[in-house]
Amino acid sequence: MTSLAAWPYPRWVAHRGAGKLAPENTMAAFRMGASYGYRMFECDAKLSQDGVLFLMHDTDLKRTTNGAGTGSDRPMGELAQLDAGAWHSRSFAGEHLPTLESLARWCIANHLHLNVEIKPTPGQEEATGRATGELMNRLWPKDAVPPLFTSFKPDSLRGAKATAPDVPRGLLVDKFADGIGEADIAIALELGCVAMVLNHALWNPELVARVHGAGMRCSSYTVNDEWEAKRLLDIGTDCIITDRVDLFSPAG
Repeated sequence: MTSLAAWPYPRWVAHRGAGKLAPENTMAAFRMGASYGYRMFECDAKLSQDGVLFLMHDTDLKRTTNGAGTGSDRPMGELAQLDAGAWHSRSFAGEHLPTLESLARWCIANHLHLNVEIKPTPGQEEATGRATGELMNRLWPKDAVPPLFTSFKPDSLRGAKATAPDVPRGLLVDKFADGIGEADIAIALELGCVAMVLNHALWNPELVARVHGAGMRCSSYTVNDEWEAKRLLDIGTDCIITDRVDLFSPAG
């Protein structure tokens, strides 16, 4: 059996800052997640027209801002003027789209952990990965626990590996290409990943054993039910990403 990759991260990770309690991928959400005791945060990063990494899940601006169209088609100066909070509730009206650099600096200042999901606009897979690696090389203290890079896009992880080979990587998978996961495990190993981050429903004891046997850790998204969290803990997974920062204690 291959030795397991080091895993210096908390078991519990706050999804997009604070799940659904605050507007996702805003600084208000990350501050709220921290107020519930969470020490690690997942975010989504993509490139603006002028090459700045900003936080947003969707390709289109419509769902989570008062803008419209493809976010990556706009320069950061325009993106920063959008309202990214009013869609959620009045109390968050006026929240801005943060840059990844702003979030990273906040995490560093508060000694928090960061999981950057590289979420490229189609056609920008490798470029977004490279930019993410370059940013973290510049910002993240060498003596601190490094961020974790994850992506559904192998080319994004290849880009990140090319510019920041020492930052750990994890392959996100929603559905197995071959039905059993062997092809995805092979891709993760080829990319030098330390973890596989799967749709929580995919995990079973046999798969956990296979992934651990390959030397990688087992992480799950997005787990919001107590019974499912207990199942995943019982079968030996290493990390749980959740929206329910109000339900699950990160100390549990």
